[in-house]
Amino acid sequence: MKKALSPVLRLAFIIALLFSSIAAAPLPKKKPPVSKTVALLKQLGGFPCSDESYFTCVTIPMPLDHFNPDDTRTIDVTFAVLPAPVPKKNSKRKGMFVVATGGPGLSGVLSADWYVAEYDPKLFSHFDIVFFDQRGVGQSGGLTCPSAAVTYYRQDTVGYPDEEAALKLFASTFSEECVNEMSDPELLPYLGTEQAVEDLELFRQIMRENKFWLYGESYGTQYAQTYAAKYSDRLVGMILDGTVDLTLNGWEFYTQQAQAFNDTLVSTLAACDGDPACYEEITSRMSFDPADIGDEKALWVFDFLATHLQGGPLHFLFPLPQGGYEERTFSFADLELVATSQLYNESDRMMLNRALATLATDLSIVPLARLLYIDAGLDPQTLEVIPDPSWSDAVFYGVECQDYGYPGSTPEEKAENYIRAGDSVSLPRFGSIFYGDLPCAYWPSANSDTTRPEPLLAPGVPTLVLGATADPATPVNNGIDVYSRLANGYLITTEGGPHVTFGYGIPCPDAIVTNFLVKGKVPAKRETVCEGVVAEEFVPLAPRSATAFAKPIQAFKSIETEINYLPEIYYWDGFTPTDTACVFGGTMSVSATDVGYAYTFDQCAFSKDFALTGAGSYNSYNDIFRLKVNTGGVWQCKGATFVRNVGKFKLTGTCTKQPIHEELQQSALPWW
Repeated sequence: MKKALSPVLRLAFIIALLFSSIAAAPLPKKKPPVSKTVALLKQLGGFPCSDESYFTCVTIPMPLDHFNPDDTRTIDVTFAVLPAPVPKKNSKRKGMFVVATGGPGLSGVLSADWYVAEYDPKLFSHFDIVFFDQRGVGQSGGLTCPSAAVTYYRQDTVGYPDEEAALKLFASTFSEECVNEMSDPELLPYLGTEQAVEDLELFRQIMRENKFWLYGESYGTQYAQTYAAKYSDRLVGMILDGTVDLTLNGWEFYTQQAQAFNDTLVSTLAACDGDPACYEEITSRMSFDPADIGDEKALWVFDFLATHLQGGPLHFLFPLPQGGYEERTFSFADLELVATSQLYNESDRMMLNRALATLATDLSIVPLARLLYIDAGLDPQTLEVIPDPSWSDAVFYGVECQDYGYPGSTPEEKAENYIRAGDSVSLPRFGSIFYGDLPCAYWPSANSDTTRPEPLLAPGVPTLVLGATADPATPVNNGIDVYSRLANGYLITTEGGPHVTFGYGIPCPDAIVTNFLVKGKVPAKRETVCEGVVAEEFVPLAPRSATAFAKPIQAFKSIETEINYLPEIYYWDGFTPTDTACVFGGTMSVSATDVGYAYTFDQCAFSKDFALTGAGSYNSYNDIFRLKVNTGGVWQCKGATFVRNVGKFKLTGTCTKQPIHEELQQSALPWW
């Protein structure tokens, strides 16, 4: 679990700083002035986007079909706005900064507070910041099909004598079941990006902005380029982050994307080999000579598992969050799903390396299964689908199958053409990515026009193009090609790095974008390279047995690390009470408190022969971790109290029937 302030708390802190001078002043006799944006939002019926959000939402009826004036039907589209304060002396509001999020299918409204938590505070004082739910998403239609999507993504063609027929069957079944699961499939013909950008243009007019700044990430770059191609005179500047090259057809893009996922996997596993702690975990218990498998040890482990799964799914016992075990299966499709999901950023890649290290060390598939259930949105206890209100697979295909055309006059002809296009594609791994748009062959109102947009020039619009060499989803060369054709483009490339680089705490791209927005300064050079890493530093696994610890305090110290890097806790939302199984038996639960988190343990073991029962807490304000537990195994402790106060550790109580009082400093501890 990451210890940074939650996005809401961080944003509250930023806004408090912005308005501190107002809050400290004597109460005015007159009502303080409000910005024109605040007044306009009130006129439009603005409302809080949620109880926890600092954004004001407005829902505006838009023409369902912008290109047919005779069609009077409308669709409600919701925008979230964080207005800049009334300008003070020597300060100036610069206008509207609009964020087009990724997907397609991600809710901008639900993502807004989390996204801006890493923005430089200067952006809040200069811009009205705008997010939106694109038509069909969230508050702008609510089209979803989570059950159909999870079933489809976990379908495995292994074992089918005719894999091509299986691919077609799975794609057609998904298309039918996804549409049946939607609330309003009649919207599908009107979800394409060309329709959606007209919503933004009308919003610009309603907000009375002559020009504005537009940021697009991932699919949002597709959205931003489509807007800029038609309305470049409405833009002051543009930022494309994780860029899609719209001149590529679907097959060309997916070929490049599959190769990029492979390259990022290879780089991620090479980072493990280059990290002494990760390399030791990968090779320490191999039953063969590691020298026999060459230099790429971690990649060998991945490929070994993939080869095994191509012969059929692996059966294993999964520890249930509420106690006990259940037999589960893990398939080749599951491996590809979890691997691709974990390659998007540096921390996720490190978590993938930890799971593979456990596989190599203990021959345990459980850590990969834990990640799988998180990535697929499944309840680990019941395997029921947990709907994600911020994401829609229905809109993903609703937009994708409008934006990209595939040839054929019938669904079967389209599917056959798609399959045959794959005959000439040779990929070392993740070949299934190439077939990402195969459901479009069967999708209602799918586009058959294979014409691609003209290269974007965007004259008069200074444009930053951000990319990362380890981006698996939008290959870095896509952005380079788009940049090379722009009339006034600037390329910022992060070495390694995540998919999408601005607003994630990476100093170099964050500073360049902030200066571009706040000061209107473009980079000194047309091309800038920023330092980055492929994967975060590997966090070693705790010793498999508690007998490896010299003292009880070392065993207790390892517990906090293992809690924080248990996938269910690492990816915890920080609010929802959660149960999970411990590594070597027993269970634990976590819940939020006013100052941090509270834990309970029931025979919970993170190393063999050391199980704890009791309670714990973490105070995020003071950075203090506490345990009050009884333990069994190597050290049978009663009433043990363990406290980590920043870098100091203290253990008191009774262990093995002897009073204990141990203290350590951070520097005095071994790696665990």
